Amino acid sequence: MNQFAAVAGAHFLALLSPGPDFFLIAHSSMTTGWRRATGACAGIAAANAVFIATAFAGLSILRPDAIAFTAVQIAGAGFLVYLGIRFLRSAGATSIALASGDETVRTAGGWWKLAATGFASAALNPKNALFYAGLAAVLTVGTSRGQLVAYGMWMFGVVLIWDLLISVLIGNRVVLTRFARALPTLERASGVALIVLGLGVLLMAAFR
Repeated sequence: MNQFAAVAGAHFLALLSPGPDFFLIAHSSMTTGWRRATGACAGIAAANAVFIATAFAGLSILRPDAIAFTAVQIAGAGFLVYLGIRFLRSAGATSIALASGDETVRTAGGWWKLAATGFASAALNPKNALFYAGLAAVLTVGTSRGQLVAYGMWMFGVVLIWDLLISVLIGNRVVLTRFARALPTLERASGVALIVLGLGVLLMAAFR
């Protein structure tokens, strides 16, 4: 029970730290509505599930000293910069009416597109790989396979529920209306943060 509390606490604290996944969900919810943004949530949760399964299986691809990990770092950094530029270019271009209007026609196709974007965002984030690899390094010693499966299912569920909660709160029409004036500023801030984060990851990979 103490081990579970420690693992659950560390995982939830990691979720509280805003990263590219958070910015993607927030941006999607504010500009397209929370229903469509659930696609990004599902994609992010699916990518986390892959990381969890891979890390708990003990595959060396997630080790920080592996060439494959460096490749993931570089690809992830490039994707972060791409997302940042996209956010900056779209800042102020989406009206609040679009986000809170009728989504019945646009949701289906857009949902799958956002799901793919969410999966790529989480899968190419080296912090996710490093976090789960570090967690697995502790858990895989003296932990049964059943416990590892339970931990993995718990983490997947928490990621999905937390991201869905964010999308609903930010994409809610009342909340969205209140933050309508701040939307362009939030998009620009998110874009700058993602670009800085991506460039930082590139520098880390270059000077390793």
